[in-house]
Amino acid sequence: MSLKNIANFLISAVGIVTVLILGKSLLIPFVFALLLWFSVKRVRAFVDKSKVIRNKFPSWLKSVTTSVLIIGVLGACSKVLTASIKTLAHSYKTYEDNADHLITQINELFGINILEYVQGHTGDIDFGSILSNVFTSISDILSNTFMILLYVVFIFLEEAYFSSKLKIIFSKGDRFEKISLTLSRVDTSIAKYLGIKTLVSLITGVLSFIILLFIGIDSPIFWAFLIFLLNFIPVIGSLIGTLFPAIFCLLQFGELSSGILVLSLVGGVQILVGNIIEPKLMGNSMNVSPLVVIISLSFWGAIWGITGMILCIPITVILIILFSQFPSTKSVAILLSEKGEIN
Repeated sequence: MSLKNIANFLISAVGIVTVLILGKSLLIPFVFALLLWFSVKRVRAFVDKSKVIRNKFPSWLKSVTTSVLIIGVLGACSKVLTASIKTLAHSYKTYEDNADHLITQINELFGINILEYVQGHTGDIDFGSILSNVFTSISDILSNTFMILLYVVFIFLEEAYFSSKLKIIFSKGDRFEKISLTLSRVDTSIAKYLGIKTLVSLITGVLSFIILLFIGIDSPIFWAFLIFLLNFIPVIGSLIGTLFPAIFCLLQFGELSSGILVLSLVGGVQILVGNIIEPKLMGNSMNVSPLVVIISLSFWGAIWGITGMILCIPITVILIILFSQFPSTKSVAILLSEKGEIN
């Protein structure tokens, strides 16, 4: 590779990263809009398997109905989560008192003095402020709802003519067929990943909810949803999703046994679902190198936060498929793949 090509690559890379960072407020709602459109598209395809629905109901009506249902479910979830966070925020004084008792327990159990420093500063920890910041973060996402819906409307309008535009652009030879095949592979791969990941995360969330409800943790539906959401983050998501309710349980009850119980039971669910059920369902369909997963997780997390961590696998899969279609970038696709095998 010549110095000129290397320079062009570096300039392009810096430009792309700059756009991703500076355009974060516009790009993230657009990505969520794409996910909503994609979900509607998959549900619409599933519904169309029925001849009655396929023949008697127009496509636009099915899209609108599905969109309203999905938005309704998301709206109901946001109300439940908002109520749960407010409940937790009102109880933060109790958690502060339990923290002192917990630190005393740990000091007596392990006979160490390092936690005396923590005990002297627990009054400086404002748990209400921490929970308020979480609430603010979720509110920021909800505040983008109008922008997301606006994007979705225009994506649906563009969908009707997108194929025709591609046919005009790639009219020479079999280029249109190749582009259509590539887009179909992207559609199939992402649909499988999102479908299986959603199912696996839902199973984990429901089982965790039952466990947390039985233990008596405050707002179990909030923690179950948090576990469900964090499970979309590869590698570290399930670990964080287990530690959060376990640590909170320590603060709520002020007893080591309750935290260990949550850690054991919820962690057991994560191990069972993540290491046994998910691999059997997912197989090797993603074809992404474990090292690339870690690098992608770090990169997208650094520029887009939690949203980037959730989206890092779908983005990487799309890049592998796209890179594999061109001779100049095929070697990059091989490096990103798990075993160097690409189609």
